[in-house]
Amino acid sequence: MTSATLILFITASAALIVSPGPTMLLALSNGATYGMRIAMFGFIGAALGNFVLIGIVAVGAGALLRISEQVFLLIKWCGVAYLLWLALVLWRSKPMGLERQAAHVSATASRKAAFSRCLAVALTNPKGILFFAAFLPQFVALDAPQWPQYALLAVIFNAMDVGCMAGYAFGGRQLARLISARSLQGLNRVCAAMLVLLAGFLAAYKRVNG
Repeated sequence: MTSATLILFITASAALIVSPGPTMLLALSNGATYGMRIAMFGFIGAALGNFVLIGIVAVGAGALLRISEQVFLLIKWCGVAYLLWLALVLWRSKPMGLERQAAHVSATASRKAAFSRCLAVALTNPKGILFFAAFLPQFVALDAPQWPQYALLAVIFNAMDVGCMAGYAFGGRQLARLISARSLQGLNRVCAAMLVLLAGFLAAYKRVNG
């Protein structure tokens, strides 16, 4: 794998990562509502999901995801349903302000929720799956050991992804320090509305070969 190949991969990945997808919206909401420590568990969940998907592609199962319409549709509608459920959870959440929040929110439960939600979003996002299945193999040299190459691409992608999520979460946290609990609830509802919009785009999404 040449340096030119890596630069091209980084550039293409950055274009995907910086767009406000569901994991970025969750990072923003988690940072604003719970703070950076709990938001980091969401980063870990999303990164684990990415590693799992890239591992699936590396063992050759990515071809099945590319050609099987039934598998694609199953994952697609699971992703739509999960995004709508997350939107409902965010819409109904009632932030209490940073001081009262620390006394009422269970840190353990919040960490588990942040981790599991981001992991589930990563694993049920068919656009992400197809991105890895169709995109990553193009950067892997077939005349060299492939697992180390996939591992390198996975580390690079996740480093960029986590860095971007951290930026969203930090921005949400700083915003939460400046606004009231009522405004914070409004921020969560904006994120919920955007998740519904993403679910709508996902429901309407059709593969070129589908």
